[in-house]
Amino acid sequence: MEAADLRVRSLGACRTESPLGALVTRRGTTEHYVDENDRVLFDDTLAMLAARDGEPPSFEPGGPRRQIYFDPAKTRVGIVTCGGLCPGLNDVIRGLVLELTSHYGVRKILGFRHGYQGLVARHGHDVVELTPDGVEYINEQGGTILGTSRGNQDPAEIVDCLDQLGVNILFVIGGDGSMRGAQRIAREIAERDRRIAVVGVPKTIDNDIPFIGHSFGFQTAFGKATESIRAAHTEAKAQPGGIGLVQLMGRHSGFIACYAALATNDADYVLIPEVPVDVDDFLPHLRRRVRDRGHALVVVAEGAGQSYLSPNGTDASGNTRLGDFGVYLRRRILDDFAAAAEEVNLKYIDPSYVIRSVPANPYDSVYCLRLAQAAVHAAMAGRTEMVVGTWRSRFVHVPIPVAVSTRNQVDPSGDLWMSVLEATGQPTTFEPSTVTS
Repeated sequence: MEAADLRVRSLGACRTESPLGALVTRRGTTEHYVDENDRVLFDDTLAMLAARDGEPPSFEPGGPRRQIYFDPAKTRVGIVTCGGLCPGLNDVIRGLVLELTSHYGVRKILGFRHGYQGLVARHGHDVVELTPDGVEYINEQGGTILGTSRGNQDPAEIVDCLDQLGVNILFVIGGDGSMRGAQRIAREIAERDRRIAVVGVPKTIDNDIPFIGHSFGFQTAFGKATESIRAAHTEAKAQPGGIGLVQLMGRHSGFIACYAALATNDADYVLIPEVPVDVDDFLPHLRRRVRDRGHALVVVAEGAGQSYLSPNGTDASGNTRLGDFGVYLRRRILDDFAAAAEEVNLKYIDPSYVIRSVPANPYDSVYCLRLAQAAVHAAMAGRTEMVVGTWRSRFVHVPIPVAVSTRNQVDPSGDLWMSVLEATGQPTTFEPSTVTS
């Protein structure tokens, strides 16, 4: 990461006095606040800083500005939600609307229905007007009042729609695929030399978008997942040879599985995509654990063990449809215990779509509101082709090219995975020589 990588695009100089300018006039950088003229360092250790040559990379801080680019009275805003459901989507929509209207005085906010399809005329989706009264209680509901969809749309048609409706700012709430779409929209706008800001609020319960601290809805998701883990643990303890097998969401990143397992501290094994597992070596270890303790609890992320499965094509967004490792592992466990003539009572639970459709918990509700506020501040100041997030507990602006450049994953050499290994007692690898069949 170089200093130039973290520079955020701007539509131009800010010459309009901000309605929130008085909030920041007397503030300076402290341990709790970063002045708009300061920067948030990318590196947070002396060793990492010492290894740098030249200017250290840093993020532009989030928050209100003293002057802004857009005149609120003349500004028209659009909001769209894309991709899969996630706790907190309605909280973000509500936060955007309330901040725009109550603090900046923006009078026209449009909601586009069913993701990027809502910005393409041939799909025929209505455009809805969003008002403070209309969003008053939506944070109490799961899902999104605007609906969503997957799949790419033509950025030229989308920008045509923004032009026709006179939209000056587009807020995109979605995952990495949605942010790549936002990047293409921003590039189309730049090619036309239009002054339209595109600002993203990144969303993924898998927590796999990098450089944003963590994604909203993640805490709610792994909190909800603990209910399934507790149920599986109770079932496993109740019967001889009991095994609870819980599969949680996490296509490429095992954060939900790791955090949910740590929250309950009952799991004997956690299997994630980032750490390959040899099922043939795992099964004897599992049998020994059941013999020694009378039961076992296994938590797997959906993307684990894909080397044992065949892909099932792609979805509308181009994502590979994964094989069902939980079902595969269930069959392998039952067959292995039967071959060894050992009793087994296995309960398999997959709560995937339950955990992403619930309302946000209080922590995520607060985080969604603060992200929405930061997104509005950035957009009104003319920032574009960026997303909001946190870095070292500071709200920052992240260029979209950086946010989609890689995937946030559990580091097998990091302290999170070390905590999982400590909590479960599972080996770092399953070696045949260490297992007694």
